[in-house]
Amino acid sequence: MNEPILRFDDGAAYEQMMGIWSRFAGEIFLDWLAPPPGLRWIDIGCGNGAFTELLVERCAPAEVQGIDPSDGQLAYARNRPAARVASFLRGDAMALPFPAGRFDAAVMALVIAFVPDPRKGVAEMVRVIGPGGIAATYIWDMLGGGFPLDPILVEMRAMGLSPTRPPRMEASQIEMLRGLWTGAGLEAVETREITVQRTFADFDDFWTSCAKAPSIGPTLAAMSAGDVAKLKDSVRTRLAADSAGPITRTARANAIKGRLPK
Repeated sequence: MNEPILRFDDGAAYEQMMGIWSRFAGEIFLDWLAPPPGLRWIDIGCGNGAFTELLVERCAPAEVQGIDPSDGQLAYARNRPAARVASFLRGDAMALPFPAGRFDAAVMALVIAFVPDPRKGVAEMVRVIGPGGIAATYIWDMLGGGFPLDPILVEMRAMGLSPTRPPRMEASQIEMLRGLWTGAGLEAVETREITVQRTFADFDDFWTSCAKAPSIGPTLAAMSAGDVAKLKDSVRTRLAADSAGPITRTARANAIKGRLPK
């Protein structure tokens, strides 16, 4: 039997659930990359364009091509201000629709754990950049407690539930990322952790945002009202949350960058 596949099809829901987190981490990531202006970029797994928007705002790119398999996400991205510079195309991270050496920089924002074959995905990143080109990614530390939705997922598992998770969560670990990057022939490989915080107005704001995630929403929909209430109480206790007060959550991502030899 095939494993369930996580699908991100609602750009507006993704924006509330994860796009905000993505930009917080993406700002630190781009400061760390410190790219020169005027590069030709490919944003692989661009989703609803949250990170693409940062590229356009902060990096003065000559070109940005956003690639994603979801028409719904791409439709949202095409309505962003970034669309004045960026193009958004449907495509597969493991078979990019571009010739070799087409770009100066290839990035994946919160994507690599969702690529069925991360090694092939990194090989495609390397294929489409020219000599001296940058290949980089950041991804939530899925196995180390860094994922923003962990408070709910942990309590779901404690109730015996099995919410769908990304197929290659091990690719979120620094050691595997380093192996992928060096194995692809990249040099000057560096890694770092990125820690960000997000404040929600109250517990309901946190819950409503997280419930939009495709790893959580379908599981909630299949639960009884009583079990959902029990789950909410468990999550509230885990967060030590006063229902009426703001909640600040911390998330952590792992990042890596390298260059194709000249």
